[in-house]
Amino acid sequence: MALQALQSSGVTFRKILSHFPEELSLAFVYGSGVYRQAGPSSDQKNAMLDFVFTVDDPVAWHSKNLKKNWRHYSFLKVLGPKMITSIQNNYGAGVYYNSLIMCDGRLIKYGVISTNILIEDLLNWNNLYIAGRLQKPVKIISMNEDVTLRSALDRNLKSAVTTAFLMLPESFSEEDLFIEIAGLSYSGDFRMVVGEDKTKVLNIVKPNIAHFQELYGSILQENPQVVYKSQQGRLEIDKSPEGQFTQLMTLPKSLQQQIHHIMDSPGKNRDVEETLFQVAHDPDCGDVVRLGLSAIVRPSSIRQSTKGIFTAGMKKSVIYSSLKLHKMWKGWLRKTS
Repeated sequence: MALQALQSSGVTFRKILSHFPEELSLAFVYGSGVYRQAGPSSDQKNAMLDFVFTVDDPVAWHSKNLKKNWRHYSFLKVLGPKMITSIQNNYGAGVYYNSLIMCDGRLIKYGVISTNILIEDLLNWNNLYIAGRLQKPVKIISMNEDVTLRSALDRNLKSAVTTAFLMLPESFSEEDLFIEIAGLSYSGDFRMVVGEDKTKVLNIVKPNIAHFQELYGSILQENPQVVYKSQQGRLEIDKSPEGQFTQLMTLPKSLQQQIHHIMDSPGKNRDVEETLFQVAHDPDCGDVVRLGLSAIVRPSSIRQSTKGIFTAGMKKSVIYSSLKLHKMWKGWLRKTS
């Protein structure tokens, strides 16, 4: 599987992981604290490390973590592990974040998500939140032998490629492709207007082309719909209506449904396949796909950010938001200087 190529044996990450309950189906770390980024994050030697822990039994995991790391939680800890799990699973994007934690001398943030909810997001893009994180290079610290999870991780990468193809011209560069892929989970995200540096996607991709190649190289080589000239870093795809229809039919279910909702005229009551056939023949096919992505990401990002105020607590939320705004301000100053 492509993701295994990015596994890390980093002692720092494993030491941090040892502070948490062991029952994890997947643990990874991502962001500017792991992969060098251009722009305002480029000079952050001790940038915050962002972790995600996937757990089969979140009630049991939070119960143990509350005993080990009581201080990590906001006032919600008094409600107990069952209520924390209910908040985790039923609100926002299905992930519960504890933010601004000092662990082994590093500032960290960690999110906890149920294995079954992550698998659903990877396959169907219900929220495109953690699934979106996993479309970009991450360092996998721990992964069990769950075949279903591994298959879903691979499916998510293939879906990202197909979706990007629909929004690109007939011929394009590897960098063009990776920029589209990295931007999928930011489509319609309100934080890209307030709080996130607007050049964030470019800053993620440009210093990490080799990592994106490692992540997606085998998928591109094996994809029958693309001519991948890896030596020249160029790709060509089939932009015929037939080719686009094939791609649309393999998109994750939630994205197909959003496209159907956008394009289905009142009273026609067509099925999803009929709508996708129409979109495949539309010269604005790529724009329709982008609108579908925004319809998934925008409400998901708003709900998750609102939930973060409660899971982090008001004080930490204010500090975290100010750090994001400071990064955005630094990025703006760099562009204008």
